[in-house]
Amino acid sequence: MDKHLHIINFTVPYPADYGGVIDLFWKLPALQAQGVKIHLHCFDYGRGKQSELNKYCTSVEYYERSTGLKGFNLNLPYIVSSRKNETLFNNLLKDDYPILMEGIHSSALLNDDRFTNRKKFVRLHNVEFEYYKDLSKNATSFFNKMYYLRESSLLRKYEYNIVNKATAFWGVTTKDVDVYRNELGCTTIDYLPLYLPENWTVNTHEGFGNYCLYQADLSVDANENAAIWLLENIFSILEIPFVIAGKNPSKHLQEAAHRLQHTCIVANPEEKEMQDMITKAHVNILPSFSNSGIKLKLINALFKGKHCVVNAATVTGSGLEKLCHVADDIESMQKTIEQLFEQPYSISEIGMRMQLLQETFNNEKNAKQQVQWIWG
Repeated sequence: MDKHLHIINFTVPYPADYGGVIDLFWKLPALQAQGVKIHLHCFDYGRGKQSELNKYCTSVEYYERSTGLKGFNLNLPYIVSSRKNETLFNNLLKDDYPILMEGIHSSALLNDDRFTNRKKFVRLHNVEFEYYKDLSKNATSFFNKMYYLRESSLLRKYEYNIVNKATAFWGVTTKDVDVYRNELGCTTIDYLPLYLPENWTVNTHEGFGNYCLYQADLSVDANENAAIWLLENIFSILEIPFVIAGKNPSKHLQEAAHRLQHTCIVANPEEKEMQDMITKAHVNILPSFSNSGIKLKLINALFKGKHCVVNAATVTGSGLEKLCHVADDIESMQKTIEQLFEQPYSISEIGMRMQLLQETFNNEKNAKQQVQWIWG
């Protein structure tokens, strides 16, 4: 019997060129390899139609997201209401195939009685109400701060109201799973690790690197705040080479990074250059001001880099705690970085990473589990 599956993506999942779409895209070939015939539905608001998706999907449909006032609803979070689309619903109602919704963003049909008897699954990418609360704390614009707070409030009510309306939910970390179980009362949630690029292997060498590195999308307020925090609190004291790298840094951040002789910034590096910097760093430093979801940049650093220093918010619930050095205050982070910069990266650490990462982020194993959950 053929296994047909509708997947609703909150964006176009190709090219897989940033963290938010990597799981979306690499899920497709993994499920296809298990014999799943995928009917993909994408909201396109700038990425365009992508012929690459036709290699893995039986059909691909694109829908316009209702942005601005058109997508605004007093009672629904904007990330949901702007993707509520009747054409999509009518296409889904043409058959009785199971439906996988990628992210809370894509879940508006859970409140539509026409789908009451369908098999419906939601892949969580964050606990969204927590994520938007963290965004509000880090926002520099008053308007953005108010928007994020409002969205967080609406999302908490919305997420609480839908926990019994899907067949099952799948979280990206055990922490997110625990929040859904314990705070929202969801009894149908399990942990499903991220799908990663098939060519990702542990690719680093023992010995020493040359500098410390923080890498991120620097146009995001929380990431700029983390970079500034490291400059002002850690590397103003430690005279260790420190590189900040990422997309679209502000003038303020660039000036701060060049204020000290041993710190610098690399703006908008090409992907190959970024991966090369991660590999050549001796310590990858990745503090986070958000404790929801999982950080792809951490997983990337664990596959490609040497020592990783994080705070608890970066790693809690990811299953990756034993591969990282956790420091939650200024003094402990200074001391940890200083010690690690004098400590060679060892073969035993490489072996531990290979075992844990390749066991956890095994696309074939996780696709088989997902198929079992849907049709088992």
